Amino acid sequence: MARMPAMSLAAVPTRRQKTLEIATEAEKRGFTGIYCPSMGDPIALCQSIAHATNEITFGTAIQPIYYRHPVELARTSAFIHEISKGRFRLGIGVSHGPVYQRYGLEVGKPLADIRNYVSAMQEAEKEAGALPPITLATLRSKMLDLALEIGDGAVWANGCRSYMPTQLKAASGKPGFFIGDMIPTVIDDDKEAAAAVNRKTLTMYVQLPNYRNYWKSCGYVEEMDAIEKAIAAKEFDKLPGLMSDKWLSDNTLYGSATEVRDGIEAWFDAGVSTPIIVPSSTKGGQLKAIEEFFALYA
Repeated sequence: MARMPAMSLAAVPTRRQKTLEIATEAEKRGFTGIYCPSMGDPIALCQSIAHATNEITFGTAIQPIYYRHPVELARTSAFIHEISKGRFRLGIGVSHGPVYQRYGLEVGKPLADIRNYVSAMQEAEKEAGALPPITLATLRSKMLDLALEIGDGAVWANGCRSYMPTQLKAASGKPGFFIGDMIPTVIDDDKEAAAAVNRKTLTMYVQLPNYRNYWKSCGYVEEMDAIEKAIAAKEFDKLPGLMSDKWLSDNTLYGSATEVRDGIEAWFDAGVSTPIIVPSSTKGGQLKAIEEFFALYA
């Protein structure tokens, strides 16, 4: 029997009620979790999911720490944790440079900021009540080490499947430690069309230095060097063409239903206990992509 993944779900304006209906459907179909990305308000969505569902695990993946004071987030998270009877996981992270610039945020060093933020939340626990398990957004091994030290799990986004076993050796001695990865996924028999959608999705990410450095550590130095040269020359239209098939297949899933199901199994085999599918489609928007994803395990 196929192992069931989790899914990513974001509340899009005008479709928030529909999003909750999708959450209840995901629970009925036996998916192992629902994880809400930083777009929109993942905390608000999780609070609603707590009321709309009964058994499925859910959480943020991620809630950027600079958006909320740690004491305020501790109170809200403890509330969701309690009313959901322990089904909620709080994923937190530092987000990305363009986000800081957009909101005029002043930030420090990621590792120190996360450590201090978690410490402040734990201090607030005396007033707020028991906190949920805390998962740290992770790419490189220093953040994974911090997650192993102060957290209850780690979640990647666009991680390299081939590199996961190497990184996850550090987590082998911590039973129950949550290991998730947000995986861009497109299901279509036209594999080139599906790949094109994932390349479009990752175009923003390859422009971020922290992601490029991570992918270099995974062995994709040639691809990242070429992308950096294109960015320096402001030749952004060339970026999708510089993403090799090998690199794309290591970070995303695309192709026929069989290929995607086999790919999800490969993510489990790589040590990721919770593959989190981020569905897109060649034929429509989020709702169409979720319809195709549900059909994968009908």
